[in-house]
Amino acid sequence: MSLKQEEVRVGISDYKTTKAPNKLITVGLGSCIGTIIYDEQSKIGGLSHIMLPDSQFFANRQEVKVAKFADLAIPEMVKEIRKQVIRPRLKAKIVGGASMFEFGNQASGPGIGQRNIEAVEKILDELNIAIVSKHVGGNSGRTMVVDLNDFSTMVRIVNKEVVYI
Repeated sequence: MSLKQEEVRVGISDYKTTKAPNKLITVGLGSCIGTIIYDEQSKIGGLSHIMLPDSQFFANRQEVKVAKFADLAIPEMVKEIRKQVIRPRLKAKIVGGASMFEFGNQASGPGIGQRNIEAVEKILDELNIAIVSKHVGGNSGRTMVVDLNDFSTMVRIVNKEVVYI
């Protein structure tokens, strides 16, 4: 008996974990970052759609949505995956971080897309999770579809091509 493949959709400021034969999908990656973390042995993966790099500015607010921030979402998702896997050997792919809006003066430093890329890379490094592939930067939105059977990742770029990473 073969298992039915489901498409598990991940919205903005959310993350989900599932296992093969399912696919994880997120759309609307502009400056946001889609981060897939995967364990090849168990075929379990988690996909987050991160909106902001850092929760520090929002720390004193009443409710902070964990899945919105790179510094909170990724460690939480990794913790969930590690609960399901006996000896996890995790690897990651990241997609997004575009500069969607050009402003006349970029002297104030990197835009939100670039800051998101840097934050995700830093957190994955701290968690000792290697980034095996990425499709980041630019100025186009993206859709990300990950097949948990083999970790193949399709990136559909708005008004452009489809690439596999």
